[in-house]
Amino acid sequence: MAEKEIIQQRIEKIRVLRQDGVEPYAYKFPRTHTSSKIQETFARLQGEEKSDVSVSLAGRIKSYRAHGKTVFIHLQDENGQVQIYLRADEMGETRYEIVKRLDIGDFLGVKGPVFRTRTGELTIRVEEFTLLSKSIRPLPEKWHGLKDVEARYRQRYLDILTNPQSKKVFLTRIRIVREIRNFLDGLGFLEVETPMMQPIPGGAAAKPFKTHHNALNRDLFLRVAPELYLKRLLIAGFEKIYELNRNFRNEGLSTMHNPEFSMLEIYQAYVDGAAMMDLTEKLFVHLAKTLHGGAEITYQNQTINFSVPWRRLSYVEAVAEQTGVNVWQEPLERIQTVCQEHRLEVPVGATKADMTELLFDHLVVPKLIQPTFVVDFPLELSPLAKAKEGSDEFADRFEPYIAGHEYANGFSELTDPQEQRQRFERQMHKRAQGSEEAQLMDEDFLRAMEYGMPPAGGLGIGIDRLAMLLTDTPSIRDVILFPQLRQIMITDPEEADSEAEAQPTK
Repeated sequence: MAEKEIIQQRIEKIRVLRQDGVEPYAYKFPRTHTSSKIQETFARLQGEEKSDVSVSLAGRIKSYRAHGKTVFIHLQDENGQVQIYLRADEMGETRYEIVKRLDIGDFLGVKGPVFRTRTGELTIRVEEFTLLSKSIRPLPEKWHGLKDVEARYRQRYLDILTNPQSKKVFLTRIRIVREIRNFLDGLGFLEVETPMMQPIPGGAAAKPFKTHHNALNRDLFLRVAPELYLKRLLIAGFEKIYELNRNFRNEGLSTMHNPEFSMLEIYQAYVDGAAMMDLTEKLFVHLAKTLHGGAEITYQNQTINFSVPWRRLSYVEAVAEQTGVNVWQEPLERIQTVCQEHRLEVPVGATKADMTELLFDHLVVPKLIQPTFVVDFPLELSPLAKAKEGSDEFADRFEPYIAGHEYANGFSELTDPQEQRQRFERQMHKRAQGSEEAQLMDEDFLRAMEYGMPPAGGLGIGIDRLAMLLTDTPSIRDVILFPQLRQIMITDPEEADSEAEAQPTK
């Protein structure tokens, strides 16, 4: 039967129910048990033994089997499902007529004793029931679920409802965030909150989203990073802080990028980048052991071992290993030739650091499978980091790479306000040359720094990528409940599903 016909039939059922005095959309239903509690409480029932007490359960109808004057239904709630059993001779023909108008997808509340069927399944013998919500659209077919990738992202509610693996991924993500909080709280860190709308976007090299505040009559920006506000709190006297935050960057979409994403940023006074590397190792090991029972996990058919210590690899030396040339010591023309030899397009006006970064991203990163800290990044690429001790070219900065992807960024924080001003000025020069991602001058942040900022280490970890790694999923869209997607044009609302399915998957 076509979906339009099913919808019309169900709308007619709603009309008839209301005509018979049955409200198909209830306000509430008092539950005494969840499905898991029923399975646990009545696990010892033997044979066709019946419980002495009645239970109240509510859930969505996932299966419906009628046999003459009896009906078997499976009700599903957040924890699982339980079978229920309804008989016409026990509830009367009038009430049984309501049962006959139920459909898969409806929400139902039931009350009755629990017993075991001949096949051994715990079942509620229904004495009372209440229709809680009548569904109009049919759920995807039982054995197929919602399989089209694009449709799964656009209709996440159906994806979670029909694909148990999707629900498991998001439950794991929720657990990851909870474990991060537990880990950091246990080390004495304080969770704080900073503005999501900022007058000056800063803290990362990224193009921001722009908005306008009517009451203030000023433009604001959705934050690209909370870094500069968190550093203000270090200046204010908070010594160990973190924020689990939402960031927004007006950039492209890919399996590793979403314009709205979650980040963990951690700052600690009186330590350096080395301490933050140690913290990174401990956090990743803690999560692996908590979720997977050990330091090893499997990601996309690769065994990843988080055992410490992780490998340390110099940024410039890593590029030299892959190109056979220490490009950092070569003139611009030679570096450009090396890029061309590897079929990499060099942007107009690219600096030595820009071209080295291009080589690093394309030649080095895909080969970093086991956890590796890449260290000593060019200072030009690190406008907020302290210089490596004794160097005026490299920053005391690190990034961990796992399975060919970057998962975090950390460094010893720059605390010299005069040097920070010079860095901002260089960034402003890049912006004047056309870079939309260059940092803007933040006078209030510089003013705060001039009051004195303690030595500190900072660390930012991408929560979405971390969730991908720990749930063995290949796309960032698989771990974001409602990812941003390209718009599809729909002229007929009834064609929404078929239009979504027709879109190519990425």
